[in-house]
Amino acid sequence: MTELTAEPVVATDSALKRVAEVLRGEAPGAFLRISVNGGGCSGFQYSFDIVPAPDDGDLILGDAEARLAVDPVSLDFLKGAKIDFVDDLMGQSFKIENPNATASCGCGTSFAI
Repeated sequence: MTELTAEPVVATDSALKRVAEVLRGEAPGAFLRISVNGGGCSGFQYSFDIVPAPDDGDLILGDAEARLAVDPVSLDFLKGAKIDFVDDLMGQSFKIENPNATASCGCGTSFAI
C-alpha cells in the first residue's frame, strides 16, 4: 500500500479514495476537515466535517479530487498520525493511527494524550 506523505500527517491511498468518493456528492471545491476537539470518553475526539474551503494555515493533503484539511491546532495532536479508511466486518470508517495517543476508546474516535 502506498501512502501520500505531507509531513507530519500521512493519508493512505484507501483514505484518499474514500475522501474523493465522499466529496463527489458535495459542492465543487469542498474539503473533508479532520479536527481534534475536547470531549469523547477519553478526553479528545476526532471530528470529520465537510467544509466549503480550507482555512488559512490548514495542512492540505490529497489532490484535486481527494481534499483533506487539518487545522493548525489539531495538527499539534496529530503529528506523525496515519489516516486510513477500513472496510471490514465491523463496518466502514476512517481510522487514525495516532502515535501521540496514550489511550483510546473502543469506538476509535476518542483518545487521551
